[in-house]
Amino acid sequence: MIRRPMNRTWRAPLLAFPFMLLVACQAEPPEPPPCDDACNDGIALRSLRETMKLIYNITLQANPEGEQDETTECPLGGSARIFGTATSEPVHGATEVELTYELRDCAYTEIDDEPEETYRMTLDGTVTQSGTMAVQPTATTALLMQSDSVSLVGSVFDPPREFHEEECVLDVAQNGNDLSGLFCGREAGVDLGGFQN
Repeated sequence: MIRRPMNRTWRAPLLAFPFMLLVACQAEPPEPPPCDDACNDGIALRSLRETMKLIYNITLQANPEGEQDETTECPLGGSARIFGTATSEPVHGATEVELTYELRDCAYTEIDDEPEETYRMTLDGTVTQSGTMAVQPTATTALLMQSDSVSLVGSVFDPPREFHEEECVLDVAQNGNDLSGLFCGREAGVDLGGFQN
């Protein structure tokens, strides 16, 4: 009868356990969720809308209602002019707007924990905006935004992906937090989530 040493039977599992533990500890972190072309367009569309919001808040938010014409430097270079009319409706907590935004190499960056809300973008072109901006929670934003030619150059998502669109035609509508429509010849949309004005 051949006897096998008992320690050989136990040695393999005991040696394998630390090796498996070491491999498990060195595993790569999970990849971020993928962002396809529609996702990239949505982030770029968000960058345009959030830049317009910033320009409005810097220039017009505290102005008396009526005719408007203000110019400001953008946070990371370039400039923006906004002109037209803004009329307050305090009963409904809203502002009626007919505005034009002239963006001249206007650069803005948003770094967020959510990769889909992260971008670095430089905008150039003219965008019109008409409709209702919610000022209070009792109102709903309902806007049309249009442009015959706006350029968006920069990056979207995290890790960043290059985004480059020249002479982009824009015809989108914002209804509450939903912003969607024709963007650079493609259907695009984004949920702005908790967005005010």
